[in-house]
Amino acid sequence: MHAMQSMASLDLNLLVALDALLEERSVSGAARRLLLTESAVSRALGRIRRAMDDPVLVRAGHRMVPTPRALAVQVEVHALVERAHAVFTPVREPDLATLTRTFTILASDALTTAIGVDLLDRLTRDAPGARVRFLPEPYATDDLLRDGTADLEIGEIDSTPPEIHIEVLAEEQALAVVRSGHPLARGRLTPERLAAARHVTASRRGRFAGPLDEALAARGLRRTVAVSVPSHSAALLLVAGSDLVGLVPARLGRGLLTSLGLVALDIGLDLPTLTIAQAWHPRNEADAPHRWLRGHVRDTIRHALALDPP
Repeated sequence: MHAMQSMASLDLNLLVALDALLEERSVSGAARRLLLTESAVSRALGRIRRAMDDPVLVRAGHRMVPTPRALAVQVEVHALVERAHAVFTPVREPDLATLTRTFTILASDALTTAIGVDLLDRLTRDAPGARVRFLPEPYATDDLLRDGTADLEIGEIDSTPPEIHIEVLAEEQALAVVRSGHPLARGRLTPERLAAARHVTASRRGRFAGPLDEALAARGLRRTVAVSVPSHSAALLLVAGSDLVGLVPARLGRGLLTSLGLVALDIGLDLPTLTIAQAWHPRNEADAPHRWLRGHVRDTIRHALALDPP
């Protein structure tokens, strides 16, 4: 307890004064170095002597010389002062060429597919030693940003602790998607025709209903959801091989539609937009590599969304 009380009452500015005194071996020299008066440095030396229970510097003719105890701690004192300065020095931009760090991003498989290649290309150009680990979207009870498991979450941010920073990047619309040659691809897609079809939903929580069901219910309609799968990719593969109808983001889903030869259809209902955002914990707010990552994620998503929908 006595040691803790001593630490609590210790003025750490004395370390700076001690470092200067041991370097200059002169009260006047230390005063000039610290931009203080000689009397202020003399008072600091008195406090240092009492704290260390050692004379620290003693007169030897016209000069002062350090005691054995002072010589023994000089290197350590200087290192402590240098480290303290480093703590309070503004963070410089990272040396991206030598950056070796793995960033963990929470994202749906649809978003990973939509931006993964472009994002990795952008990061690799700046920092070839950086790596990205994509993890599935968390459950509502998971706090992966808070506990440090993930650096960033991107997509629809629907459940986060209150301290989490959220930056909205853009809004997306949902489109219906069917295989080429599907009956719904011929003629005008009406709410009645859409509701009469069999559907597939993508939900990590196994949900069968969503905003589309609410929009149909407002018109007295109800659709049949035949299957719920945990990923958008699985849902689109089922759509490609059957008469099932799925949903896809208008622009971010473009790459999967092209690769699977699927057809996107305007739903013609007033569905809420999909809010695309990125979220991170305050601990990473000022971290320079994390700011660099967020900037590239922002640019990559906005670039993908700027492209014309299919």
